[in-house]
Amino acid sequence: MKKIYCLFFLVVFVACQKKSKHQEVNELFQSDITLLIEKVAKLKYSVQADSTEAQIQRQFLEAHKSYKKVEMISEYYSPAVSKSINGPAIPEFEENDKVTVAPEGFQVIEELVFPKYDTGNKKELLQELGVLTANLIRLEKVSKSNELTDAHVFDAMRLEVYRIITLGITGFDSPVVLNSIPEAFVALETIEKYYKVYLENKSVSNSKEVLEVLEKGKKYLQTNTNFNAFDRAYFIKEVLNPLSKGIYQTQSELGIPFMKEQRGLRVTAQTLFDKDAFDPEAFSGFPDYKTTPEKIALGKKLFNDPVLSGNNTRSCASCHHAEKAFTDGLERAVSLDGKSMIQRNTPTLTNIAFQRVFFADSRVSYLEDQAVAVIKNENEMHGSLEKSALAIQKNSDYVKDFKKAFPKGEINEFEIKNALASYIRSLSHYDSKFDEYMQNKTQLTADEKAGFNLFAGKAKCATCHFIPLTNGTVPPNFDRSESEILGTPNKAKKLDGDLGKFVITQAAIHKYSFKTPTIRNIALTAPYMHNGVYKTLEEVIDFYNEGGGLGLGFDLPNQTLPEDKLNLSDVEKKQLIAFMRTLTDKKYLEKIENKK
Repeated sequence: MKKIYCLFFLVVFVACQKKSKHQEVNELFQSDITLLIEKVAKLKYSVQADSTEAQIQRQFLEAHKSYKKVEMISEYYSPAVSKSINGPAIPEFEENDKVTVAPEGFQVIEELVFPKYDTGNKKELLQELGVLTANLIRLEKVSKSNELTDAHVFDAMRLEVYRIITLGITGFDSPVVLNSIPEAFVALETIEKYYKVYLENKSVSNSKEVLEVLEKGKKYLQTNTNFNAFDRAYFIKEVLNPLSKGIYQTQSELGIPFMKEQRGLRVTAQTLFDKDAFDPEAFSGFPDYKTTPEKIALGKKLFNDPVLSGNNTRSCASCHHAEKAFTDGLERAVSLDGKSMIQRNTPTLTNIAFQRVFFADSRVSYLEDQAVAVIKNENEMHGSLEKSALAIQKNSDYVKDFKKAFPKGEINEFEIKNALASYIRSLSHYDSKFDEYMQNKTQLTADEKAGFNLFAGKAKCATCHFIPLTNGTVPPNFDRSESEILGTPNKAKKLDGDLGKFVITQAAIHKYSFKTPTIRNIALTAPYMHNGVYKTLEEVIDFYNEGGGLGLGFDLPNQTLPEDKLNLSDVEKKQLIAFMRTLTDKKYLEKIENKK
């Protein structure tokens, strides 16, 4: 009897010691961090030993590919550390501390090693490798306290698929050497490795399909290694979209819960291109900002009513014409006095809800505040929400509308700006031909598809205008919106004098910096750039093709746009424009067709 009891307790003990799936994943992750540290150490040794340029470059590529093995969990749990390891090679301004922070990590090192390694930079390179090593050790330490759960692992796997789409195969984090395709292979291998952990002793109905699409993706990456020629449209539609959907379905079947928090990209999105993948409420800021049909209807009415302007002659619609995707077709809008011009071009209001900052200089964070700033601006509307509220309170129709839209039925500054913002949020549709193509509802022409592949590849558009929003809101978390320094000229073909974001922050790195806008409905929103200097898309593409302001010969040391020429052919330029036209909302296409 004693032996039976001992055997029983031994079985219970062994069962209790059995690792959970997420523990297995964490152990795999830890071993990959160790491997990455070893790869960086080899690179550092090669530099110290004055190895050949080819050897140093090869060691760098191996180390960066090794990072792709840890990226999924590292980015998920330690985004700040990950940014230090693999963030963009441009300085950043810390708003809280009002200091400029120099870049560090792989992308800084990449610029020191490629396209040519200058031995004169050896000291700087070794210093950067030392910083990288310290950050990797920091990652190793903090990752040991990761509270991984199965829900987190599956969430991280789908986010990694979205990261491959938006930052991987576009060349965002391999900007110089363009080694994105081999690195995407490693990222898929890592997803496969973690996914298989959950298949041990489990029967999952769609696991065969998921593993097949992973194998299909890896084979495609192995046989199509040319960055410029890579068919991203095919790879996204036939591999990455089915993969994220398959991972979602497996999670559902295993009964693993989905995350509960509200995000810009919904946690329940099965692909990055789902019709309702993005949640406007997650971008709006506060619970009482919540959009409702009643607020939208009221906001539309206010948007078209001059009661909000100081002299009752101008409404929001005066400068944002619905038929022009809510722009005005002018270089810069006419001021309220009817004589002078406002400083900047009137931006589209369509599809701007999914941004974290507004105005070209990023000076406000919510649409409500944008509405207030425009109304109060003496050159735009020169109005007062307080005075407008008093006037509106005397209108019986408005009183009824406000009672429908707001529980308390009050008419004050908050209700007015919230109604306006709710209407603007409703102008985000994502039902263009491109969206329907990614949802398998239609096909692109050969030129349109080629244009997308250029946009996300050789032309490097998608490294700033991130897919699928095509604005500067950074995927896959979509929690911040970026600005860029392009070197936009004025009519005299000199650097435009507008200092942009610098006026707000007074940070030198922000001189001539402007928010990256959406290019949704871009075919309808000419003229282009913050000053309306370009009348056609052809002119815009020529500007980028030359390398921006530096390519035009301007003295602009802080330009963030690469100065290298894109070397686009005339055919490729036309294909790019063909793709951009697929970003026009369906309702505008219907109007265009009806006019023919």
